Amino acid sequence: MHLLAPYALEAHLSPLLTAPPPVLVLGGGWGIHFPNDLSTNLAIGLRLAHFLAGITWVGLGYFFVLVGARWLRDLDAGVRRQAAPPLMQAAMWWFRWSSVVTVLAGLGLWMMEVGADHRAAGEVHSNLIWSYFVLWTLAYIIYMGILMIPTDLFQRGPILAVVTAGLVIVTSWLFLRVNSHGWETNRVLAIGIGGGIGWFMMFNVWGIIWRFQKRLIRWTAEGTMPPEAARMARLASLAARTNAWLSLPMLFFMGAASHYPLFGGLG
Repeated sequence: MHLLAPYALEAHLSPLLTAPPPVLVLGGGWGIHFPNDLSTNLAIGLRLAHFLAGITWVGLGYFFVLVGARWLRDLDAGVRRQAAPPLMQAAMWWFRWSSVVTVLAGLGLWMMEVGADHRAAGEVHSNLIWSYFVLWTLAYIIYMGILMIPTDLFQRGPILAVVTAGLVIVTSWLFLRVNSHGWETNRVLAIGIGGGIGWFMMFNVWGIIWRFQKRLIRWTAEGTMPPEAARMARLASLAARTNAWLSLPMLFFMGAASHYPLFGGLG
């Protein structure tokens, strides 16, 4: 299937939506016009889902790093056993699924932007979609492999921060180089980087944070902590802090897509 097939959906269905847009008349010559074309209504729906889920995801991530970890650590063991499991089960449910909704809704919006720019440029060839998935997935696989090495070297916060920053910078550079044909706009390139970081962060939620937290929650409720619990807690904490720091460049590039022209015309 052609990679740009999703973008053709609006072109096939929009002729069916030819009725005049509904208007709410307020008087005095003022009115509210509700668009009835598919792409506009789909975009606003995806945007709202992206915003609401993103606020939930990033907000809970900040809570875990800035408040939750210290609060749980300072609790009496008996209180922790009673209070932590139900709280963390509920919080982690919202945390992990809001990450999925945020990324999928954002991808839908971005693909619509890529398709519009692609058609406007009259181009046939585009590397944006495949390079996004391949490069950012590969970056996460490398990160996870390094973090899971059975040595304490890469489980030190500053060292892991340098490694992660290097991975993100190199991946961003490769993404820009692969997509340097000249027709790619600042918007699609900036979101390709910011959204790619979000893709990386979502994998971190499911691949490390939730993977280990669900075991720690169960062991806390049972009142038994096996020897591997300390390492799992450390890895989950490092991954959560990685996501908190990565949210800063992610949000920057999302904002830069519309408000800070950095890229475009690289070819």
